[in-house]
Amino acid sequence: MDRWGRKKTLIVTEVPLILGWLLIAFATNIYMIYIGRLLVGLGSGMVGAPARVYTSEVTQPHLRGMLTALASIGISLGVLIQYTLGSFVTWQILAGVSTIVPILALVFMIFMPETPNYLIVKQKPEKATKSLAKLRGSTYDVEREVDQLQNFAMKNNTNVKMTPKETLAAIMSPSALKPFGILFLYFMMYQFSGVNTITFYAVEIFQDSGTNMDKNMCTIVLGVVRLAFTVIACVALRKCGRRPLTFISGIGCGVSMIGLGVYLYYKYQWDHAEPPIEAVNTWFPVACIFVFTITCTLGFLVVPWVMIGELYPQRVRGIIGGMTTCSAHIFVFIVD
Repeated sequence: MDRWGRKKTLIVTEVPLILGWLLIAFATNIYMIYIGRLLVGLGSGMVGAPARVYTSEVTQPHLRGMLTALASIGISLGVLIQYTLGSFVTWQILAGVSTIVPILALVFMIFMPETPNYLIVKQKPEKATKSLAKLRGSTYDVEREVDQLQNFAMKNNTNVKMTPKETLAAIMSPSALKPFGILFLYFMMYQFSGVNTITFYAVEIFQDSGTNMDKNMCTIVLGVVRLAFTVIACVALRKCGRRPLTFISGIGCGVSMIGLGVYLYYKYQWDHAEPPIEAVNTWFPVACIFVFTITCTLGFLVVPWVMIGELYPQRVRGIIGGMTTCSAHIFVFIVD
């Protein structure tokens, strides 16, 4: 991000995604699937930080939080589409459909301008002015915002090329290290709440919960609920702030997982009794999963990703944003 720019980085990240999904779609052996999954994982890991940073740098401050959170709506929409299509088509067809998204993203990104912040840092004020004019429209006072960006860059020395030693010093400074520590702990708490486990294995979890409801239908409804509450979270983010939404997620996820864990403990006892005892109140584990998804979506699913584009200093936003995304995906790997 810091060397090539936000735009080029986003274009590059789509390439492994396209190749990975195509390999999976046309796989004739298990090794093609493994390589495809590796490429999709690589692209998914790479795209997180530049997508948020790009959005935060091209939007106006009063809309920044809400528009950065739109990426989470995209993720929830993708989950819903995968749940729905996965109930009716084969995994090969699903992989082929999944190829469409990165192809469209690559094509559309080619026509998008580089972020004005990055162009100012690279001492290209003329290009920054053109970029802002394209982003804000002809009636906006572009020159004023460019002047503000230049003054900010001069005040904070963000337009001075740093040596590796200076880059390391900037990363280790309290202004970068403190927010990194906060987001590192936030992502650890978020991932260990079990959100991705619920998302990835929703069908199996509904099946093992003992509910009499159709597992595929429950999963699709769960996807709809997640999408709806992601939209609500984006609006609430602007009105309520980050901290209250985090508390809602923490308490809601904790209580719902305790309830689900206790129920599954007793269900295990019922299944292994002699003779086996029929499960009762089979609606309860489904309710716990839905409460978990709702409360998790309101805070954990949105807030930390928005903060990547908000908290870090401009000079090292690219590299430390990538470090944060890397730590988040390490936690995903450990949990799953």
